[in-house]
Amino acid sequence: MEPVRLKYTVGFIKRGDEILMLNRNKEPGMGRWNGVGGKLEQGESPLACIIREAYEETGIQLGRDQVKYTGAVTWVNEYETSGMYAFIAEMAPGFEYETPVATPEGILCWKHKDWICNTKNLGVIGHVPHFLPVMLTEQMLYEHRFSFSNSVSNHYEKLPLRGELKY
Repeated sequence: MEPVRLKYTVGFIKRGDEILMLNRNKEPGMGRWNGVGGKLEQGESPLACIIREAYEETGIQLGRDQVKYTGAVTWVNEYETSGMYAFIAEMAPGFEYETPVATPEGILCWKHKDWICNTKNLGVIGHVPHFLPVMLTEQMLYEHRFSFSNSVSNHYEKLPLRGELKY
């Protein structure tokens, strides 16, 4: 099933076994590590949004050919039902981007994928360790659907998506 048009994007910039993560300065997820991304602008495609957001938050100019759509992440909580298009950008193993670096959004730092994907890691946004391993290893696209109560995930399901995201 294809999700309705989502409001946000999230992207994970990957260099070998490391992923560039953002420790957020503000809500949602203040003080925890997440990928980069943000809200789609009027008329903007999800691909254009993640390329723009990655540049705004990191200064890295991603090419369309580097960015791969890897599925959708949706959620229901006390405040909203929403979601985001998820992407992974693959950088060359020798890509240089020195971290940690402080930005207006937070602190950027390369983190090993095993650290990020550990479900006991409380420093990462709670649902990332559930959907990111799937996106890193599987070719099939899924909607990763979460329910939250008091910022704690109490339900997760992985639903196959049909077709491809139209940019």
